[in-house]
Amino acid sequence: MEAYKALEALLADGKVRSIGVSNFMPDHLDRLCAASAVVPAVNQVEVHPYFRQADVLAANSAHGILSQAWSPIGGITFYRPGQQSSTMQDPSITDIAGVHHKTAAQVMLRWHLQQGRSAIAKSTNPSRIAENHDIFDFELTSDDLTRIDALDTGVRGGPEPDAITLEAYGRQIPEA
Repeated sequence: MEAYKALEALLADGKVRSIGVSNFMPDHLDRLCAASAVVPAVNQVEVHPYFRQADVLAANSAHGILSQAWSPIGGITFYRPGQQSSTMQDPSITDIAGVHHKTAAQVMLRWHLQQGRSAIAKSTNPSRIAENHDIFDFELTSDDLTRIDALDTGVRGGPEPDAITLEAYGRQIPEA
């Protein structure tokens, strides 16, 4: 709460235009909104076809918070130990991509866009960056969206938000 209060002060002083949070689960959002004056503009959370976090997305929506997906094409699933598949090679996604003459990444980014989410797609490759922007000339059908939604495994690729603690990471957060 102290860190968020510092963000609220920066907002009140006009030093930032908006403030947000990352990896806040519904109970975190409820506690934050009850104890603060400013509702976060955005909540950045892990969201991709294999991990939808419908409860988090619903909580964000209920509070008027924009959901912003990190790892929106499931990149975090590509290298995790024990992961046997990749969203980029998922047959459902590649089938949909083929129908629309797009790549799997473009289909997943469009999936986020059509469901009202912001998505942060990371790449340093200029051709992939251009590809990631080329998602506005097609629309997924409701069947496409349902098919992608059905890929949810409920398995998080990143760390559990409650596991990110001062005790676990041993770093003090300086005062703002």
